[in-house]
Amino acid sequence: MFHVAYVVTHPIQYQAPLLKYLACTNEINVQVFYLSDFSLQQHYEEAFDHKFRFDVGLTEGYEWKVLPQIFGRPSQPSRPWLPMRELISSLRSVKFDAVWVHGWGHLGLVQAVDAARRLGLPVLLRGESTPEPHSQSVLRHHLSARLHRWLFHRVSAFLAIGSRNREYYRQHGVNDERVFSVPYAVDNDYFQSRSMNARGQRENLRQSLSLLPGRPVVLFAAKFIDAKAPDELLAAFKLVCHRAAKNSRPYLLFVGDGPLRRQLEEQARPLDDAVRFLGFRNQSELPALYDLCDLFVLPSSFEPWGLVVNEAMNAARPIIVSDRVGAAADLVENGKNGFVYPSGNVAELAAAMTHTLESANLRDQMGRASRKRIAAWNFSADRAGLLAALNQVTQLNYRQEKAFGG
Repeated sequence: MFHVAYVVTHPIQYQAPLLKYLACTNEINVQVFYLSDFSLQQHYEEAFDHKFRFDVGLTEGYEWKVLPQIFGRPSQPSRPWLPMRELISSLRSVKFDAVWVHGWGHLGLVQAVDAARRLGLPVLLRGESTPEPHSQSVLRHHLSARLHRWLFHRVSAFLAIGSRNREYYRQHGVNDERVFSVPYAVDNDYFQSRSMNARGQRENLRQSLSLLPGRPVVLFAAKFIDAKAPDELLAAFKLVCHRAAKNSRPYLLFVGDGPLRRQLEEQARPLDDAVRFLGFRNQSELPALYDLCDLFVLPSSFEPWGLVVNEAMNAARPIIVSDRVGAAADLVENGKNGFVYPSGNVAELAAAMTHTLESANLRDQMGRASRKRIAAWNFSADRAGLLAALNQVTQLNYRQEKAFGG
């Protein structure tokens, strides 16, 4: 059995099921070190403009510990510029085979990479970055390049969440032999079973939202911020509605909240009841909304992955995403289970929506293709990729120790 230390900023809803799944295997024992536990408390999320507490378990079924920050308290939001205390002693507390670090946007995560190397432990790095074109100043580009060189030189293996993430590592000179597929997955069983259970109450939910029968439903579920491009979806939806008779217009449900809400509500007024704002909904409420919708759209202009796509696919729904959504390259195939359109192209988004919404048979066919495709994007694939990485780095580490008389 491999003993792995996993260092990550704070408990997150999509990580917990994977960690619990790994804990049930007899191959990998993961001990988690969080830099903060603020997400376990009721907390304010600025992008949602909402104070909430997750209504799903984030720490059940696996070992975990919160590392204290210098000058900080564990339940405060993790301050990315502050280093961690007790990191070296925690990594020494168990005979770990490797240290798995999630991202590098926090000084504590970079500190974990350095500490692991000082202790002679191989490092596995899993991040979300994609080769998106971003304009940077010369100084910022230079500093970023230096950080990548320093950091990536200390990493034994990279855990790619998808093909665009793998491209990012290639872009920074990482050989394919050091990259292993550990895809961004959700608890497929949870979302499939919850969506299926919601099916019997679908009409009651429609009635509670005053949605007339026979009119298809488009769903957006994300933060109301510029990067998620909800205004782009609303503009495309207006074009869709102009082409449809008023009594057969689709509905557009905006689930979430954030600083753009007032602007969106004002822009949606001419469409009367066709656009609904349902506000923030917690994790356990989402499967019923995925089941209710006929089409799920994520138009983000910047989205390293987009796990809501995985979730909606488990409800057997067609998907439309922009080409800036990281999941697009792996999960959405044009004409098969949805469409990928060029980010910012409202006309193409509207055309894809119109084509999908005009045929219930097409939507059913695409939905079945979504369910089939997402079935292989699961925790079993994560375990296999993680095991392959661990086998390689521990054997390499052993050979290096023998070479130096260890």
